[in-house]
Amino acid sequence: MAATGAERAPGGFRTHLEALGRAQKPSLNTAAYSRLVNRPAGRVVAAAAHTLGATPNQVTALSATLSAGGLAVLALVEPRWWTGLLVAVLLAAGYVLDSSDGQLARLRGGGSRSGEWLDHTIDCFKTASLHLAVLVSWHRFGPATDGWLLVPLGFEVVAVVTYFGLILMPTLRPAPEPPGPASSAVHEHPLRKWALLPMDYGAQCWMFVLLGFGMVFSWTYALVFACNAAALAIALRKWWRELRALDGGLA
Repeated sequence: MAATGAERAPGGFRTHLEALGRAQKPSLNTAAYSRLVNRPAGRVVAAAAHTLGATPNQVTALSATLSAGGLAVLALVEPRWWTGLLVAVLLAAGYVLDSSDGQLARLRGGGSRSGEWLDHTIDCFKTASLHLAVLVSWHRFGPATDGWLLVPLGFEVVAVVTYFGLILMPTLRPAPEPPGPASSAVHEHPLRKWALLPMDYGAQCWMFVLLGFGMVFSWTYALVFACNAAALAIALRKWWRELRALDGGLA
């Protein structure tokens, strides 16, 4: 269980940062932004938080606060160039801290069930709220035609179903066997992490920089939605075939 106090942890920032560098999750199947930007930034924040004696739940709460602030600006303030920048920065900063809380938990020797529940629950709120905030913004401030409102509605469905699938599938798969001494590393195509960028929440945060530029943002958002819808269709087919194989082809 994580401590509730804010006592300073032994060791310095550099010591904690080096320890985190040796305790990273595998980067396979993660997009370039999360792999090259968000996780390294989260590592720095986690090391600083550990140096100050902060707990993972405190970092999670700060992440939720920043994300909620970005969503509020997105939904309630008329789009301008500066509101788009503010939304992007708040959402991206919240995502950095979302990476930091798990890394901080590992640095402290492991997290708690309540902490993991809190982290995933806030992620679910964030996933379910982002495109609703776009919907509210477009309903209040444009685009001019109501048909555009179908785009954030569709993106909402795709985002929630994708999140559900990513959470559910690991519980349906058999427990992975520990790798043996003769096992070979899994290789991925060098372009895969870039192809996954439109599906990466962190990369999506920065498309809101275009929020104040009218149809430029609308078409960018629609294109990202189309990429996510296509990715979900591929994932659903893959997950179904995988589970049917585990079922042994049973009806």
